[in-house]
Amino acid sequence: MSAPRITVDLSSGVVPWRQIYDQITRAIEAGTLPAGARLPSVRQLARDLQLAAGTVARSYRELEVAGWVHTARARGTVVADDPPRVARTDEELLAAAREYVIRAGALGADRDAAVRAVLAALDAC
Repeated sequence: MSAPRITVDLSSGVVPWRQIYDQITRAIEAGTLPAGARLPSVRQLARDLQLAAGTVARSYRELEVAGWVHTARARGTVVADDPPRVARTDEELLAAAREYVIRAGALGADRDAAVRAVLAALDAC
């Protein structure tokens, strides 16, 4: 099983550390990154993505706090043996909504247009 390719879109309106976090958690949920799989080093991923090491370090720190990964000196950062199940909290939902509002605003959408887009997306799912 090959490791997922992590990408960052600086024009997406979602901060880079969160894009990395979201992609890694989705890969863990999908089984693409199984328990014990080693993540690239902070420096390596930062180089690959052309980001500051602190940005990647924040992603890894947030992943560790949430229980998705753990860091050991000898092994680096690896997927936890028992990562969290897909249980989105109200806090995560609010964070996603805020990211959407920022992106919609950057696109020039007003409140009504943003709400219509959300409703259309919900209807499409």
